[in-house]
Amino acid sequence: MYPVKENLHRVLDALPEGVRLVAISKYHPAEYILAAYEEGQRLFGESHEQEIREKHAALPSDIEWHFIGHLQTNKVKYIVPYISMIEAVDSLKLLREIEKQAAKAGRVVKVLLELHIAEEDTKYGLTPEACRELLDAGEWRQMEHVQICGLMMMASNTDDEQQIVSEFRRAADFFDEVKAAYFYDDPQFCERSWGMSDDYQLAIRNHSTMVRVGTAIFGPRIY
Repeated sequence: MYPVKENLHRVLDALPEGVRLVAISKYHPAEYILAAYEEGQRLFGESHEQEIREKHAALPSDIEWHFIGHLQTNKVKYIVPYISMIEAVDSLKLLREIEKQAAKAGRVVKVLLELHIAEEDTKYGLTPEACRELLDAGEWRQMEHVQICGLMMMASNTDDEQQIVSEFRRAADFFDEVKAAYFYDDPQFCERSWGMSDDYQLAIRNHSTMVRVGTAIFGPRIY
C-alpha cells in the first residue's frame, strides 16, 4: 500500500502548535483513510457528496468530515446530518440552504466563507468586497443553525512563491479586518484555512490555522 503513515507523520511533524491538518482524502480509497486514522488523524476532507456519504457510512463514526469543494445547494441536505464543517461557502444562497437543512436536522453546522483572491477565473469564492457586502447585510446574524468560524482560500496554481505569499498575506489581512468588524466578540471565528500540498509550509508562515493536504499524504488521486 502507498506509504500513507510515513507521509502523514512527515506532514504532521512540520505543523507548529495551533495549526491543524485536514487530510484531503477525496478520490482515495477507504483503506488509505483508515491507515491515517490508525495513526490518530481524525480530520478528513472530501468534495463530492456521494463519495463522502459512502465513506461516512463505512468508516469510524468519530471521524470529522469537512466538505472542501464547491457545494451545490441541492446537495446540502444529504451531508448536513453528519458533516463537521463546510469549508467553502461562496454565496448567501448557500448559507441560507445550510441554515434551512441544519434546522431540519436539529444541529448547528460550522462553516468557513470562501475568498476568491487568486488570479484565476476557475476558482470559486467571494471577492473581499462581496464578502463585506454579505456580512454587512447581516442576515447571517439571525441564523441559529450556522456558525461562521473563519475564512478559507486557495492560492494561485503557480511556481511564483512571491505571488502565493502575497495572496496568503492578503487573506490574513482580510481575516483581521473581518474579525475586528464583525466577530470581535466571537471566539469561534478563528480559522484561517489556506495551504495545500505544494504550499502549506508557506501558508503556515502566513497565519494559516488549518492546512488541507492530500497528495503529499495519499499520493496521486485514484479516479
